[in-house]
Amino acid sequence: MIRWIRQQLGFDPPHQSDTRTVYIANKFPQHGHYIPQRFADNRIISSKYTIWNFIPKNLFEQFRRIANFYFLIIFLVQLMIDTPTSPITSGLPLFFVITVTAIKQGYEDWLRHKADNEVNGAPVFVVRSGSLVQTRSKNIRVGDIVRVAKDETFPADLVLLSSDRAEGTCHITTASLDGETNLKTHYAVPETAVSQSVSRLESLQAVVECQQPEADLYRFVGRITVTQQGEEIVRPLGPENLLLRGARLKNTKEIFGVAVYTGMESKMALNYKCKSQKRSAVEKSMNTFLIIYLGILLFEAILSTILKYAWQAENKWDEPFYNQKTDQERNSSQILKFISDFLAFLVLYNFIIPISLYVTVELQKFLGSFFIGWDLDLYHEESDQKAQVNTSDLNEELGQVEYVFTDKTGTLTENEMQFRECSINGIKYQEINGKLVPEGMTEDSPDGSVPCVSREEELFLKAVSLCHTVQISYDQTDGPGDPFSRANGFSPQMEYYASSPDEKALVEATKRMGVTFIGSHGETMEIKTFGKAEKYKLLHVLEFDANRRRMSVILQKPSGEKVLFTKGAESAILPYATSGEIDKTRVHVDEFALKGLRTLVVACRHFSADEYQEVDRRLHEARTALQQREERLVEVFNFIERDLELLGATGVEDKLQDKVQETIEALRLAGIKVWVLTGDKHETAVSVSLSCGHFHRTMNVLELVQQKSDHECAEQLRRLARRIKEDHVIQHGLVVDGASLSLALREHEKLFMEVCKNCSAVLCCRMAPLQKAKVVRLLKTSPEKPITLAIGDGANDVSMIQEAHVGIGIMGKEGRQAVRNSDYAIARFKFLAKLLLVHGHFYYIRIATLVQYFFYKNVCFITPQFLYQFFCLFSQQTLYDSVYLTLYNICFTSLPILVYSLFEQLVHPHVLQSKPALYRDISKNSLLSFKTFLYWTFLGFCHAFVFFFGSYVLMGEDTTLMGNGQILRANRQLMFGNWTFGTLVFTVMVITVTLKLALETHFWTWMNHFVTWGSIAFYFIFSLFYGSIIWPFLHTQDMYFVFVQLLSSGSAWFAIIIIVVACLFPDVIKKVFYRHLQPTSTQKSQMYTNCVAIGDDFIALQPLSRAKNQLGKISLLRPTRASDAWTPCAVSQRGKTPAHGWAGWWSE
Repeated sequence: MIRWIRQQLGFDPPHQSDTRTVYIANKFPQHGHYIPQRFADNRIISSKYTIWNFIPKNLFEQFRRIANFYFLIIFLVQLMIDTPTSPITSGLPLFFVITVTAIKQGYEDWLRHKADNEVNGAPVFVVRSGSLVQTRSKNIRVGDIVRVAKDETFPADLVLLSSDRAEGTCHITTASLDGETNLKTHYAVPETAVSQSVSRLESLQAVVECQQPEADLYRFVGRITVTQQGEEIVRPLGPENLLLRGARLKNTKEIFGVAVYTGMESKMALNYKCKSQKRSAVEKSMNTFLIIYLGILLFEAILSTILKYAWQAENKWDEPFYNQKTDQERNSSQILKFISDFLAFLVLYNFIIPISLYVTVELQKFLGSFFIGWDLDLYHEESDQKAQVNTSDLNEELGQVEYVFTDKTGTLTENEMQFRECSINGIKYQEINGKLVPEGMTEDSPDGSVPCVSREEELFLKAVSLCHTVQISYDQTDGPGDPFSRANGFSPQMEYYASSPDEKALVEATKRMGVTFIGSHGETMEIKTFGKAEKYKLLHVLEFDANRRRMSVILQKPSGEKVLFTKGAESAILPYATSGEIDKTRVHVDEFALKGLRTLVVACRHFSADEYQEVDRRLHEARTALQQREERLVEVFNFIERDLELLGATGVEDKLQDKVQETIEALRLAGIKVWVLTGDKHETAVSVSLSCGHFHRTMNVLELVQQKSDHECAEQLRRLARRIKEDHVIQHGLVVDGASLSLALREHEKLFMEVCKNCSAVLCCRMAPLQKAKVVRLLKTSPEKPITLAIGDGANDVSMIQEAHVGIGIMGKEGRQAVRNSDYAIARFKFLAKLLLVHGHFYYIRIATLVQYFFYKNVCFITPQFLYQFFCLFSQQTLYDSVYLTLYNICFTSLPILVYSLFEQLVHPHVLQSKPALYRDISKNSLLSFKTFLYWTFLGFCHAFVFFFGSYVLMGEDTTLMGNGQILRANRQLMFGNWTFGTLVFTVMVITVTLKLALETHFWTWMNHFVTWGSIAFYFIFSLFYGSIIWPFLHTQDMYFVFVQLLSSGSAWFAIIIIVVACLFPDVIKKVFYRHLQPTSTQKSQMYTNCVAIGDDFIALQPLSRAKNQLGKISLLRPTRASDAWTPCAVSQRGKTPAHGWAGWWSE
């Protein structure tokens, strides 16, 4: 028991080996012959709380936020000492914030509980005691044999034992895990594949040894030991043998598998963990401002305390009765009295820190994020995909991007490959009507005849049609099939599926040329060579990895000869080739790359019997190793893939996506520098950069490539720096390859950064995934601290997407790993322009104004409290009633700024897109600069002084404005007391801060009108109601009839109007002056928008029936008056414009 407690506290963690042993069907050996291991049950728990720990755990998490903790301390101080305000004034807003957040989090967790119960209670079939038993998913244990039928999802991570197919294979889709919709083939080892019945499975004697659970979906290391007639047979297990929880069985009647990872130890559950938290520049600025205001709060509290004691030390002042102390108070410690008074002033001024700011910001980010998903301009009709927001915390960061790092393949290009050219034995070929024709020649064989091909050509085509992991599905009669296949006359009954578009394009090309891949069945691969069927035995697959940059297969020909076919990047094949036309092929590869084609080099190696035995032995040893398997396999692969015979190379075209050039140019005009990071070779990358507008034809392109040493790299960098300095008038582009980049970052990082920052565009080629992340980190952590954005579509882009301030995934054809790990996801690169230039612009100006306005209105709120202490001799008397203190931020001033922060538009979206330079006006956090912060703070102090002294002068004892009808002096004492004065100041303040926001509003909707005028009206109605009733639960009735008396005075109304006008009139003059005499580019665009007759349909959204069905009602904007304000109206499904509807709320 003591040991268990120590383990739970973390002092004595349980021992866990690097591997786990799973006894199939839970047939454990005799006790003492094995070490029992504890495994997780099969429950999935995505919820955060239980009914027992919700309150304490949620409170603990909420009070970890500094602001909440601060207000908790203030509330406790109010409870412990005699403070001028009721604890309710701090406790109620804090309770409101905590309660709203707790309800939100509790509801979200209840939904997770509900989903968990559905998953954990799903029925499954398990083999137990020789029969198939139905149970619930949560009851599956490690070692259980589970049956899964067609179209069912796997309830745990299973090692495939057998299927209804004789060869023990099955097809699955992992769309729910990584978004890849193509079919994947998984295999059972031959010794278990024959166990297709429950009885045979029950008699199976086998043990699985595998690694401990890890989150990597594509990594699994294990081995299975099957005992047959007393002999142990050991087979390696890899990812191709593991069926992941959440994947779905396809085109297979049923399978049996043994559970090796269950519940929260399954790979799907291990991938639930959240990405590292990213913080926006606005959030950092907000925290800085909070610290400054905390300093102001402390300064005011300390100053008030010092002045109080300084005043009391003056004998000439008669101490008023309310400041007289008892003997006990006079004899108490001076230090304790000073601390007590300091804390009392701290409580009095604490509302200068806006507690509701955090709630409003969270609501603004959460609600505002829906606009991206609702935007039809970001909807891709062909793939039926809309923009996706994975986090709303970075919305405003979209308006601050300075560097964009983009992948090439699948991001700038379509990732739809078309075979164009190839090189075979030093001769270039092109495809004409499905035939290989040497360059410069025309088709000469008659239609229908068997083309005459050389041995080299035939071997090349066979290598391409056999060296791949393409799968075939024949079950496509119900669907539309692949458009490419249908366009080329392929049978809809046979569909190629590949994880790589390159492989699919090459296999389809060899089919058109007469060498057709028929399919693989177990260990057999079948092709038809010009109508003649040939079967090859698949001995080994040497899988592709990003470091080797090649993949290989070892086959046994029909003649019995063993041969290796390999393909990969030219840098991964040519150095290992010892025969063939190496030099000519290298030249051809460079020529293909200059045309923008993606290149692969193909080679082979023939094994003698002894050589193959050695290869087979070393592969078996490496693949059955449980420790350092990857390292051993790399070593063996390098041993095998050498002494190659070069066969040729392929050139595949990947077309640019639509409007890529326009998007890059718009980003450049917006002041955003674009870096392309790609794994393609130098020539291909440069060609694509030129074609997509990343490099201009007039741009001076500099190169840092093929550097061999640190010294050589440093000298080249110095030369480039001198050239840039000498030719500073023209634009420069820079090309860097992966090897040179490694050298530059090793010793010459500052020099490299100096060169890069002076270049308009940078292209990094031959980049490994981690190098992409290093480049992003390099810019991100540079002294200027620029905001970075990374965008890509593949798994190799995940590292840079996670590293950048903002990560965007492209919903492409290489799975959804990039989308799953991104902050935002879009279907096409062209959508990036609107995402940044429009949505980023809107989100930034909205939240920047929200933050500044919150601090402004709280300075207006608390400064009169501070000034009042000079008139009440620092007695800590509050100027406002406790109810007003409590409701100021919660009710009276909260909704206008929230609605403003959801709908405000300084400039119309079309103008922002047509004038990308407007993006520069908000760059570098300009609206939250220290200068802007000082302006808003100074404005708040100025308005607060006008509120206080304007009310004092206009309604004071010595002014005739005090007169109310016939009575002038008789009732002055009754009417104009502390609460009347405070209420007048508060009334002026609520009206002024609300109208100040109205002056800042450029985009008026009916909701803006409703909350702006409604907030003022609500204040008056509430005050009349509150002051007209004697409330029995209140200790005092200080506010009774005060507001009624105030409003019944004409002079009070006159004072309110005078003070409000005095506060806002300078703002109006300032805006008119700057707009007409010194307008900014944004203001010029606003005036331009107002002058142009745009017509009713200002935003033209094309009628997309699928989009409207997907997104529901869409809002259009129509001008309603000759100003820069636009109001929304709803659009029906048919595109007609009915009366204003609720859909207009969400107009962008």
